[in-house]
Amino acid sequence: MALESRERLIVALDVPSAAKAETMVTQLGDSVRFYKIGYQLAFAGGLPFAKELIAAGKQVFLDLKLHDIGNTVAKGVESVAQLGATFLTVHAYPQTMKAAIEGRRGSKLRILAVTVLTSYDDADLAAAGYEMDVKELASARAAQARDIGIDGLVCSAEEVTALRDIAGAGMVLVTPGIRPAGGDAGDQKRIVTPARAIKAGADYLVVGRPVVETADPRSAADAIVAEIDAAI
Repeated sequence: MALESRERLIVALDVPSAAKAETMVTQLGDSVRFYKIGYQLAFAGGLPFAKELIAAGKQVFLDLKLHDIGNTVAKGVESVAQLGATFLTVHAYPQTMKAAIEGRRGSKLRILAVTVLTSYDDADLAAAGYEMDVKELASARAAQARDIGIDGLVCSAEEVTALRDIAGAGMVLVTPGIRPAGGDAGDQKRIVTPARAIKAGADYLVVGRPVVETADPRSAADAIVAEIDAAI
């Protein structure tokens, strides 16, 4: 079933408290159906709030980027699966991905593997000791994720076309680092516009600051949805 344009937008609730998140969700109303909860909110009441969102009919993406020894990851994923979230991220290391698949067994939770963070570029990878550039590392990790049975990838829209060829139609591609035309890049180094990301083959777009830090979040979300719709 094809996704509606509004379902493709995931708003990142990068706010410091559940109270502020609740205010933002109220402001956005039915303009947004899917929310991402990352570290900042998760550690400030975000997990109980996730359950409230799910009970209210919203979809939730828990961006926790798990990476630890296999047993720890598997047990953590088991706990997350009980919340009813749609997506959970883990880092795309083979042992971690295998453990996550084991931990989510019997639930509807879908595991997304983070290939290369969108704040990283080739120089950052070299400084971390990698001998591959961003595109090479993202491609290698995408192939591993596909073979392990991961449900989708988190990747820069700059890599979407190449990774779609690797992942095939069965995996979802979720792209952060989305900025409307003319938007501030902030700390992101590999960013694209909503239209370009959709045309490249992304399934979902994660947008945070361009929505939650504006004077009119609802209008900002609607504008992004309109841009997605025009690109489909």
